[in-house]
Amino acid sequence: MTNITLSVPDISCGHCKTSIEGAVSELDGVDTVEVHIEEKTVDVAFSDSVATDSIIDAIESQGYDVAK
Repeated sequence: MTNITLSVPDISCGHCKTSIEGAVSELDGVDTVEVHIEEKTVDVAFSDSVATDSIIDAIESQGYDVAK
């Protein structure tokens, strides 16, 4: 299991949280997704079969940029 924390500067509300958590949790191999609105971060726990780029793509597909 791998854990990452991604910085997503545009997170500002509960809708952001719901959109991001929904999109990332749909990826096969993602165990948990937790969006922290105040910190503007996303914590993801996932299996080695999931590429980090896939997680970033899922977040960006919802209209949020991931800080690189």
